[in-house]
Amino acid sequence: MKFGGTSMAGIERIRHVAERVRREAEDGDEVLVVVSAMAGETDRLVQLCREAAPLHDPSEYDVVVASGEQVTAGLLAMTLQAMGVKARSFMGWQLVRASGVHGNARVEAVESAMLDEALSAGTVAVIPGFQGVAADGRLATLGRGGSDTSAVALAVGVKADRCDIYTDVDGVYTTDPRIVPHARKLDAITFEEMLELAGVGAKVLQTRSVGLAMRENLPLRVLSAFEDKPGTRVVAELSGADMERNQIAGIAADRNEARVTLTGVPDKPGTVAQVIMPLAEAGIAFDMIVHAATPDSGSSDLTFTVPRASLAQAMAVIEQRKDEIGYDGLITDDAVAKVSIVGVGIRSNPQLAAKMFEVLAERKVNLLAVSTSEIKVSALIAEAELELAVRVLHTAFGLDARDAA
Repeated sequence: MKFGGTSMAGIERIRHVAERVRREAEDGDEVLVVVSAMAGETDRLVQLCREAAPLHDPSEYDVVVASGEQVTAGLLAMTLQAMGVKARSFMGWQLVRASGVHGNARVEAVESAMLDEALSAGTVAVIPGFQGVAADGRLATLGRGGSDTSAVALAVGVKADRCDIYTDVDGVYTTDPRIVPHARKLDAITFEEMLELAGVGAKVLQTRSVGLAMRENLPLRVLSAFEDKPGTRVVAELSGADMERNQIAGIAADRNEARVTLTGVPDKPGTVAQVIMPLAEAGIAFDMIVHAATPDSGSSDLTFTVPRASLAQAMAVIEQRKDEIGYDGLITDDAVAKVSIVGVGIRSNPQLAAKMFEVLAERKVNLLAVSTSEIKVSALIAEAELELAVRVLHTAFGLDARDAA
């Protein structure tokens, strides 16, 4: 069971979580609980680090920001004990070996011996998410949203039957209900679809956690921390009634986009690599690459997207390489957004992508760039048109709750 920050925001909510955990334990299950810091606490700790030293040591940063989860783990264990439940807290660094850089480490392995012993003895194990121990023996954090990854990794480590993710929503919806009030909750979704939705803007689950669950075939459930509702199952394959659902699982919206265009780029082999490699080395993600050459001119334009927060850094990296790349102009636009259709049906039905483009054209939504995968089609559009695009696509693909009724 994994509980997010809103679930742990204060003693009353922690008591509510403890009651849920107690019910699971009394049903005879072995229960491991992973907790996030109280809502807003990690942001507060990050700000303290910035105030203490703008160019702080990443390993000391990890020590500070990981403390939020340790507090909630201890408080939940105390609360369970007060309810008569046999429980104890562990620390993430006792169980999770991590590799990579401080502040954004990756799970390398889970040392499950202590957990196996505690669970076998009927003890509820409470563990702070978001943290592990690096090869140098220092505490390391897993990046923002890393508690989901902690939960999945620990579930895999103890060979759990499933991992339940409790959030402030009651499942995975066909799109953001704040944009489309009649969005429909899905009973089930495949790992592939959830991974694509998470990667293009859906915030329900962290991308890394879904990828790990998919590799290990660990069933997930997304549930409300505040209401007793069925939630959404995340599984390897749909079966039974789930197989009859719409070919499109959902429409994702992502405002965290900025467009970068280099004009007058030499049209020769290696040009794209000269631009993209420095971005990769700087840790800047990129997407939706469009390289268009002008016939017989020897020059081309190169367009791609980066996260909006990384735009200034991306511009600096490219400008440092201007002589090497040899481009004429650098144009940026941070008033763009990405809308995506996601579903396993795309794999076998190319008409779905054509329908997406047709629907957007009918509403005069201009496509600035397009990218595809086996089960996803994304279009870059003006941010001002994002909500319109989501609503018309949601209706066009029959995802409205009233269509299902």
